[in-house]
Amino acid sequence: MKFVSILAASAILASAPVFAQQQLSVATGGTGGVYYPMGGGLAEVINNHIEGYSATAEVTGASVENMGLIARGDADLAIALADTVYQAQTGTGRFDGQPLEMVVGIASLYANMIQIVTLADSGIETLSDLKGKRVSVGAPGSGTEVNAAAVLSAAGMSYEDIDEQRLNFNETADALGNGDIDAGFWSVGAPTSSILNLATTNSIKMVTLSDEQIAATQAAEPLFAKTTLAGGIYTGVDADVTVLGVPNVLVASSEMSDDLAYTITKAMFENIADMQAIHPAANQTTVEFTLAATPIPLHPGAIRYYEEIGATIPDRLRP
Repeated sequence: MKFVSILAASAILASAPVFAQQQLSVATGGTGGVYYPMGGGLAEVINNHIEGYSATAEVTGASVENMGLIARGDADLAIALADTVYQAQTGTGRFDGQPLEMVVGIASLYANMIQIVTLADSGIETLSDLKGKRVSVGAPGSGTEVNAAAVLSAAGMSYEDIDEQRLNFNETADALGNGDIDAGFWSVGAPTSSILNLATTNSIKMVTLSDEQIAATQAAEPLFAKTTLAGGIYTGVDADVTVLGVPNVLVASSEMSDDLAYTITKAMFENIADMQAIHPAANQTTVEFTLAATPIPLHPGAIRYYEEIGATIPDRLRP
């Protein structure tokens, strides 16, 4: 009888339903930037610390494309530049007349730095020197392209002044190293792997913006902030370089449940060391940075976590 009971119990266990985890998609960018490892780190946090959910970081065209993925429900979470996020949510800029009001913030992760790279012997020193040159302005639909256009426009330039190439980060680095282009824009956290790799095989330098060009860009795009690319981050770039920075925002749809948004926010901040171990940009991922830098209202579930830990939520971040 005991043997029969064991068999019966085994049969019951074998027939018991296995509950599948709910899959979440994290839209990032190209593999040569920071979005992909940051998104991968967040996915690992979800996989390891949120019961019933699993997540995967997806390679995408980055900021602009990611807004569409959130709006269509093809991604659950996405990382994007603050200016792109603001334009999408308010229906301005690249999203003129087509607001994606369902896009809401979860957190601000770190600041991108607009890095304009050329080879050391190119003869290019300033933005004006790019005229007539072959310049990568970033992948189509990327925040880099949005930022490149803004910087050029504020300096009285446009794509008509350059031979623009729309390449992703790895393609830009390869094209520079091969002599197929003269300079490239990166809007990404520093250091980034594609520039690091380029600097190991080629002598590089940063194209600098004048104080007037920085001020003009900030006047046109108030979300830009003046910051410093520390010397020594890349081989050959020994001195500090003043650059423009743009926060990167983790967003979701307002249709995500409050409980899930709360749980993701809580898990990320309570396990931020896991993300920091994957990429140093996550050292900037703090509640303080979120409340200061996020340009659009936060998801109510995220607000619940911030209030739970005693943070004061600015009115502009409430839905």
